Amino acid sequence: MEDYRPETYGDRIADLYDQMVVGLPDPADCVDRLAELAGPGPALELGIGTGRVALPLAARGVRVHGVDASAAMVERLRAKPGGGAIEVTLGDFAGVPVASVEGGYPLVYVVFNTFFSLLTQDDQVRCFAEVAGRLAPGGAFVVEAFVPDPTLHPGGQSVRTRHLGLDLVQFDVALHDPVAQRVDFQHVLLAGDGTRLLPGAIRYAWPAELDLMARMAGLRVRERWGGWRREPFGAASGLHVSVYEHAGAAAS
Repeated sequence: MEDYRPETYGDRIADLYDQMVVGLPDPADCVDRLAELAGPGPALELGIGTGRVALPLAARGVRVHGVDASAAMVERLRAKPGGGAIEVTLGDFAGVPVASVEGGYPLVYVVFNTFFSLLTQDDQVRCFAEVAGRLAPGGAFVVEAFVPDPTLHPGGQSVRTRHLGLDLVQFDVALHDPVAQRVDFQHVLLAGDGTRLLPGAIRYAWPAELDLMARMAGLRVRERWGGWRREPFGAASGLHVSVYEHAGAAAS
């Protein structure tokens, strides 16, 4: 998508983001698992956004730091109760542009498919390497992502209706490049007061490819679940929660 930048998605959707995720599952189970892994922290969230996960995690007593490319999303975070206490670095999280903390981070995490917003394999590999250098001994890097489904975009494109109401229509249009493993999309909102276009792009990867990136960074899979309640991961799983650790760590 021409002129698309790391901050584009967040800058364009920031004022509607919290409203658009209202229908998603409550992040309580996600926060429970992250709190178990983080201890008192500090924990680092890549793509912290408006704080949907970071704020309840901080409310559990975990010190949370974050990275996000979009100043507009961070402004929304700052406006929420407790948001001002979270240390956020503005920038592309491919390079994990945060200052080192003494002893390293017990937990670095990236949830809700946000890792796929890194649009090249090189950036994804670089992110794993940078995270590995910031993890505390025994620390965990947690990635939540969907399992790719090649049938979603027949003929390399798709149109899906998300909402159909008297005063609002929302649908998604997408183009799929299977060679680059990239999907460019638009959330289209049609309302009485006009049309909104909310662009986005992802570069997806299968769990096995992420595992290889981890291995290249000196990490290995500690656990993999099919959801935040530690559901078993298998062939029918639509998402995975993968917990990586330093390859030299003692077996858990």
